Amino acid sequence: MMDIGIVIFDDVEELDFVGPWEVWNMVNEVKKYRGETEPFRMHLLSPSGGEVRAVKGLRVLTDAAISDVEKLDIVCIPGGAGTRPLMQDKVFIDWLENIAPTCQWVTSVCTGAFLISKAGLADGKRLTTHWAAFEEFKEAGLAGELVPYVRYVRDGNLLTSAGVSAGIDMALWLTGQIFTPQFARDVQRAMQYDPAPPYAGDV
Repeated sequence: MMDIGIVIFDDVEELDFVGPWEVWNMVNEVKKYRGETEPFRMHLLSPSGGEVRAVKGLRVLTDAAISDVEKLDIVCIPGGAGTRPLMQDKVFIDWLENIAPTCQWVTSVCTGAFLISKAGLADGKRLTTHWAAFEEFKEAGLAGELVPYVRYVRDGNLLTSAGVSAGIDMALWLTGQIFTPQFARDVQRAMQYDPAPPYAGDV
């Protein structure tokens, strides 16, 4: 069984963490439906545990504080306005730097990439974030080569995704790597994730 930790914080972007959470929990649901062992043990973490208020007002009760966790197989860092103060939180950045070597995969969604870079995990690597945060990322002097016009970027065991909904695609891609692409398609179908927005975005 793999331990997955999704780290949330005050002013986290809701879909940034709920998207991957849904994908990886759906993996367990599909496996269970088939009479197979659930492969993932999910942990919703925060800097101090307890309740977190997301950026659009959703209140979420976490499972544990980051200090309670010393090893993970996958860590996922979502984005949102709350990433900016966390960049100055030495306890959090040190924890992320220390947990990363225990992980098979280090992942982020949106401006979670800021924290990944601040912890020194993107040095010499390619990564992405929300398109509107590219200039801020550069102005902050953060390490890493930003890749535009993509939904997610894999460089070694670092897997970063663009804004908000891109985290779903990232989590599905990783599911296909851990299992098979066909199994990831089955998970996608179980979620009925077949995007067809009624109005085309300016892309």
